[in-house]
Amino acid sequence: MSSATQVAERDAPFQLRGNSFTMMVLKVNAPASSDFFTQLNVKVRQAPNFFRNAPVVLDFDELPESVVFDLGAFVAQVRAHHLLPVGFQGGPRPVQEAALAVGLTPMPTGRVARLEEVVKGPDPRAAATATAPQIMVEVVHRPAMVVTEPVRSGTQLYAEKCDLIIAASVSPGAELLADGNIHVYGALRGRALAGVSGDTTARVFCQSLEAEVVSVAGVYRVSEDIGSDFFKKPVQVFLRDGVLRMEPLKTA
Repeated sequence: MSSATQVAERDAPFQLRGNSFTMMVLKVNAPASSDFFTQLNVKVRQAPNFFRNAPVVLDFDELPESVVFDLGAFVAQVRAHHLLPVGFQGGPRPVQEAALAVGLTPMPTGRVARLEEVVKGPDPRAAATATAPQIMVEVVHRPAMVVTEPVRSGTQLYAEKCDLIIAASVSPGAELLADGNIHVYGALRGRALAGVSGDTTARVFCQSLEAEVVSVAGVYRVSEDIGSDFFKKPVQVFLRDGVLRMEPLKTA
């Protein structure tokens, strides 16, 4: 790129760039239920700092074709609980049209590939009969992101496509995000979100679990749900059968 082009881009009134963001998905199973927003309010109050002004995608994929509800009023109620609906997934056509009408963006639905599928690769017997071109996937390994200083309140760290290792403690109000595992060799008092790109095999390890929120691949627990068996103790956090589980670290 020439220097003239660089100057022109720098002085342009805007730039369009691709990026990726981690967002919560609110799966909507019964939008007309009288308990919907009561239960949502309980969940939000468990970790208000975590949920406040958080962008969410509304998942309508499980709604029946016969569902009837006022989507505009529904979105307004979600916003009243300090969540910001920005997009939607799936749903019957009338629901999708209503979502577009209130300014929500259609979001693609993805599938999280199992690790063994990536390692094993395509079935050679199927490849012999397939007419579509084969796509070669290169697995890129990145060294872990290592932080040796304490992570202070208000700091956000993101380890893209790798593990995050904190060789110190994490203060309340700090946020750790990693596509891989998170290791904290001290007290974990902030928020720790491992597997943020969908890796369900990711884990969180820490020497003292005091987290406000801990999550693996979008499944989370707040501090009130941790329990005395694991609070301020060496713990590993992981997913099993879609449920976020905790086990003591074996230190001896």
